[in-house]
Amino acid sequence: MDIDLLSKMVREIILESDEVTLPGVGMFVAETVPATFSNKGFTINPPYRRLSFRQKQGSDTLLADYYAATYAVPRDKAAEVLEAFLSGMKDVLKERKTIVFPGLGRLRATKENQFFFVSDEAMDICPQAFGLEAVSLKSHGTVEAPAVPAVPDPVAAAEKDFSTPLEMTGKAALEMTEKAALEMTGKAAERDFSTALEMTGKAVLWTVAVAAVLLGLLAVLGRVAPDFVDRFLYTKEELEVLRYVL
Repeated sequence: MDIDLLSKMVREIILESDEVTLPGVGMFVAETVPATFSNKGFTINPPYRRLSFRQKQGSDTLLADYYAATYAVPRDKAAEVLEAFLSGMKDVLKERKTIVFPGLGRLRATKENQFFFVSDEAMDICPQAFGLEAVSLKSHGTVEAPAVPAVPDPVAAAEKDFSTPLEMTGKAALEMTEKAALEMTGKAAERDFSTALEMTGKAVLWTVAVAAVLLGLLAVLGRVAPDFVDRFLYTKEELEVLRYVL
């Protein structure tokens, strides 16, 4: 066994399970991280699975079972091979402080021999998020909403259509009223003028008639009683002159 084979087995198991134990060393744990925002909210990061290492023993035997099933060796033999390899790996880790797991990352140790894991950026243990990439909102221009044609208000349109005939009717009624008033005024004026002419004609006729009657009476009185008529035509002095001449 070597580190490449161990890394491959850990990856295959972690795709199906959330944890896998390395006997005598610790355990890898995979946690699902939901989509997050970064860069002050302008970048959307897709969901992924984060792989970490805990320096404690788990209860599973997934690694030995996988090795036995894949390479067709007895279960006990597979467990012995793993324990021998992992014991030597642990000593190397304490000495060199880092061991590379190809395709996964680096298992490292502190001065106090506390183990922790640093995953590779290209590590992919989340098939559900395959192909998803971070989206930057800054790189996308503002999308303008499509122009929506203005929809006329049916109520306003109805009111307008209704008010237009009313306005036209009102104007027509006003014009008709004015026309009728003018016609009535003209007719009244004509009627008053004709009435005035008739009354004037009658008055003239009556005046002429009265004058004629008076003249006739005056002529008759002039013949019948000239002295009586002369009293109205001449003054007292003029009458004395006329009598004297006569």
